[in-house]
Amino acid sequence: MKKLINIFLLFILLASCSEVLDIEDINNYSPEAVWNDENLANAYMVNLYPMFGNWDTGADRLSGQLAGIEWYKDRVTISNTSFKSWDYSNIRLLNQAIIDVENGTLSQSVKDNIAGQALFMRAYSYFNMVTYHGGVPYIKEPQDRYEDDLYVARNSTKECFDYIEEDLNKAMELLPDHILSTSSDYGKIDANFVLAFKAKVLLYMASPQFNPSNPWDNVYWEKANAANKAAYESLLGQGYGLVEDYSNIALEERNNEVIFSVINSYPNKIASWDNGVRPGSESRGTANACPTWEFVKEFPMKDGRLYNDPLSNYNMSDEDFLQNYWENRDPRFEKSIVWNGKIYEVSGKIGKRQYTSLGIAHELDDFGINPNANTNSTNLDRYTGFFILKNSLLNLTQSEVEQYDLDYVVMRFAEVMFNYAETANETGDSAMALKILREIRERAGIEPGINENYGIDAISREDVREAILAEKNIEFCFEGHRFWDLRRLRKLDRLDGTIKEGVEAIAIESDMNEMEIGTAQDLADTYDLKETNFQYSILQVPRSGVQESSLPESYYFFPIQQQVLNRNEKLEQNIGWGGAFDPTLP
Repeated sequence: MKKLINIFLLFILLASCSEVLDIEDINNYSPEAVWNDENLANAYMVNLYPMFGNWDTGADRLSGQLAGIEWYKDRVTISNTSFKSWDYSNIRLLNQAIIDVENGTLSQSVKDNIAGQALFMRAYSYFNMVTYHGGVPYIKEPQDRYEDDLYVARNSTKECFDYIEEDLNKAMELLPDHILSTSSDYGKIDANFVLAFKAKVLLYMASPQFNPSNPWDNVYWEKANAANKAAYESLLGQGYGLVEDYSNIALEERNNEVIFSVINSYPNKIASWDNGVRPGSESRGTANACPTWEFVKEFPMKDGRLYNDPLSNYNMSDEDFLQNYWENRDPRFEKSIVWNGKIYEVSGKIGKRQYTSLGIAHELDDFGINPNANTNSTNLDRYTGFFILKNSLLNLTQSEVEQYDLDYVVMRFAEVMFNYAETANETGDSAMALKILREIRERAGIEPGINENYGIDAISREDVREAILAEKNIEFCFEGHRFWDLRRLRKLDRLDGTIKEGVEAIAIESDMNEMEIGTAQDLADTYDLKETNFQYSILQVPRSGVQESSLPESYYFFPIQQQVLNRNEKLEQNIGWGGAFDPTLP
């Protein structure tokens, strides 16, 4: 068998003209071949990079940002696979690499680079498991390569965090400090990514999720702040920063805001972002990620204040706001969301406006229940009257949407800024936290105001904490942060028991009477219906099935799956799920 594997590896080495090869089954490989050949060693590591994911249109469906009730009752149980992270197959491969590479004949610099990547990946994998479950068995030696059952007990959560930090420190010593965007190695892990990620790990360690009895004054906050301050200052000193235009965070690849990204390149590696966020008439099927009315309301106005803030220059009642929600908003709103009547020049269609009104919009785009439309929408359980614009490649035609190949941004400098702002605020430096928030809002294009506070009034530690959380909700919309931030801060009650809503648009005449559908269709065909030509009303979504989110207190730590426990009698289940293991920190 080993001889056949060696022949296979030799074949792909000789047959490929690319710099990095694929090893189709790295569970079965010859160490003698891989760790004595730089190309195969790099191929082994490349096959592990999918752990960093790719663009996911539904990343924020777990929060209130997108339609869909993900948190139905008993969404998570001990027996099902939902929200379980037990990635010991990759852990074994990483442990194998860390040990085996040292026994090969590669140069020491290559060995160090391989080991550094593997150590980081190991820490990254364990961090994900710990955020899901608390302490897990922290295995540092390869298990039997054909049998992944682990007959060892769980390490404490504190031990796991310490081991993660240890692995990250070692990785930082072995990896290059900064892989330039012009380098052929761009897309590999460098020490800057490790530094930023370590700061994030320590933020989690200090967080209320892991310290429920002392959430804001525990001993871990000072260390977290020191790490986040170091990451912020080091990266800033190396030229990292915010790109000028919020729209270009991902559209302008390899910019100075990107700390680490997954490289996509058509046709070898693509993602499904545009295919999932575009209206159905401009994609290969219906959109699967639609912003909610609740989230639309959370974007501030141009002066940085909410529409219902009495101090806002754009203060409106709820009724007035519903009919004018697109006006005078935070510029990130226009750059992130598509609404009924908005100019949306997708597929190269100059002057195109997007419609969602039932009877007027394309059947794959419509949303509503208007009886005068003489048709029924098939989108009432999945649509909201809004679509996602952020990170979309508008130049792709409908037939090209599956060619989306923008690099997936795993971590950007703005996240480092928010992490530092949070730890600074919790350790007595609210001034730094507010400075960072102002910089984020300045880049967004929010009006500075006469006091140049960009609409931020927060003074107390608690108010600044809330301002950071609210701002990150907008800045990182649809990037998959919101649910995990609420969970980390033990604020899942803000999602529990909530519903989601959309907005129906009905075309009207100047006298406010409903426009005849045929007339409205003719005007829409030439894009002559604007936002102000419609009357808006709120509809709950979905219209059928489960309509309310349910997140019990036990969801701050998910259970170990029962079949995993059945394989290893030394494992204990979490408190709150029938076991005695405490996943929090002392």
